[in-house]
Amino acid sequence: MPYVNIKITREGATAEQKATLIRGVTLLLRDILGKNPETTVVTIDEVDTDNWGIGGDSVTVRRAREKKG
Repeated sequence: MPYVNIKITREGATAEQKATLIRGVTLLLRDILGKNPETTVVTIDEVDTDNWGIGGDSVTVRRAREKKG
């Protein structure tokens, strides 16, 4: 039973986009690894940009810096 956890920043992904991700990952596992779609679990976690860090800064800070720069 495959379990896939997708983490994205919370920036307005629509329910339709998330459903497409879930379907796509499920079909990819079926097509590439022969996994049963009926037992494949896909979860999507949306993380606030204040809680996602890269290179010592939050995504919020990095994006603010990029806008200035």
